[in-house]
Amino acid sequence: MVLESWQTSRKRIVVSRCSVGSIITQMTRVQMKSRLVPGTSELILLTGATGYVGGRLLSLLERQKIHVRCLTRRPEALEDRRSPTTDIVAGDVLDRDSLSSAFENVDTAYYLVHSMGAQGNFQEQDRTAASNFAEAAATAGVRRIIYLGGLGNPDHELSKHLRSRQETGDALRAHHSQVIEFRASIVIGSGSLSFEMIRALVERLPIMICPKWIHVKAQPIAIEDLLAYLMAAMELPTLGSQVLEIGGPDQVSYREIMQEYARQRGLTRWMIPVPFLTPYLSSLWLGLVTPLYARVGKKLVESLRNPTLISNNLALTSFSVRPRTYREAIARALVNEDCEFAATRWSDALSSSGERRSWGGSRFGSRLVDSRTVVVSVPPEEAFAPIRRIGGRTGWYYGNWLWTTRGFIDLLLGGVGVRRGRRDDESVSVGDALDFWRVESYQPGHQLRLFAEMKVPGRAWLEFEVTPCEEGSKIRQTAIFDPLGLMGILYWYGIYPLHQCVFAGMLRNIARAAETLNTSR
Repeated sequence: MVLESWQTSRKRIVVSRCSVGSIITQMTRVQMKSRLVPGTSELILLTGATGYVGGRLLSLLERQKIHVRCLTRRPEALEDRRSPTTDIVAGDVLDRDSLSSAFENVDTAYYLVHSMGAQGNFQEQDRTAASNFAEAAATAGVRRIIYLGGLGNPDHELSKHLRSRQETGDALRAHHSQVIEFRASIVIGSGSLSFEMIRALVERLPIMICPKWIHVKAQPIAIEDLLAYLMAAMELPTLGSQVLEIGGPDQVSYREIMQEYARQRGLTRWMIPVPFLTPYLSSLWLGLVTPLYARVGKKLVESLRNPTLISNNLALTSFSVRPRTYREAIARALVNEDCEFAATRWSDALSSSGERRSWGGSRFGSRLVDSRTVVVSVPPEEAFAPIRRIGGRTGWYYGNWLWTTRGFIDLLLGGVGVRRGRRDDESVSVGDALDFWRVESYQPGHQLRLFAEMKVPGRAWLEFEVTPCEEGSKIRQTAIFDPLGLMGILYWYGIYPLHQCVFAGMLRNIARAAETLNTSR
């Protein structure tokens, strides 16, 4: 079996801090070698590519040079994130007639669609959508459908959400002869709905009044392991349908997961369980303190009353994937998030005008981001010159007395203050000190990212990026803060008005300095 060749080598792999998806990449390279050669007529059809799991799976398929076709109601949402080898077709799984063209030459189809956030009867919509999809796939001769559902004992009184996830699998099997259904519990990874709920609760609430569901057992799985299963399912040697329950080795409660997240973030949290928080009240509470909005929050909380545990080891005997523990999954999620965030291009993540605004900036995972841009009529090298000289005797281009005051406060708190200055007024290298910042990344003429070494309740970065544009150059300035607990959040929002003034003035004067330098030449 192809997967067995991976099992031995997997034990020896050493994962570096920033090897996002490296294990999956090595495994799937072996798996895909015997199949789906680029340039062939066989395609993978992917639904849900704008969602969390689907978006990760799309990136993984593209890295394996697999020809993918994405079916979506909003093609424009995928245009900027797909590779040139990926096709995008418009279609709606609730509209049977819109699906036919999407299945042409498709060998395997991933069904990662659900209607939990929809208005009305989402269970009926899920069944209709699954039936339409499976019928169109069967008519087109698609070999296999791979579906991701939810764990839960069907003999117990499941929540509407979990019941719908399993009924969706039933609807797919009713209209197609080969459906591989995975049933998973909590997915641990930055961006996962459950993980983001846990993160928000732990980060924001030193004392939590908790409903009974925090004691219900689950079997969480890391996003990398979930993706490994989804990829391996293309080669599962079966002629019929199968239901496979997947999860990590640990059976733990939400309370234990929150406590472990708090431990790894260095936070102390007290959890007080109470019996009177109904799913409705809990969902409203989540809507106040987490990014979840009440409609999805209510459906999610209703599902949390059901244990989501694996009842058989069929997945472990069918695949060589060996999921990591929940502790390892949380640690990996936090490390991967650092690496992915560092690689983010702000011109993609934020609007090109830099005018995407909300009070306190935008949120990416645990990080708070305040970004703005200005256009100058000079080449990128000249636009970058004032940025290269920032700090030390040059100063910070706006409110230097405020920066000096902040440095003095930092010194009183036992920090480095601003007395270090900078090594050289003109040249910059990675690792250099710039007052109470440290140069973390430097690309001459293009990018400078500074990491704060001052005393703050969290981690902070200040980044400048210069890119060419029709008018000359665009300068983007981005302040990034990863708050540590409630004190970190209060710190960010408390100084946000000052940030608005100082950073806006700094960027304005950097632009003026760049154009003045150009004029003097």
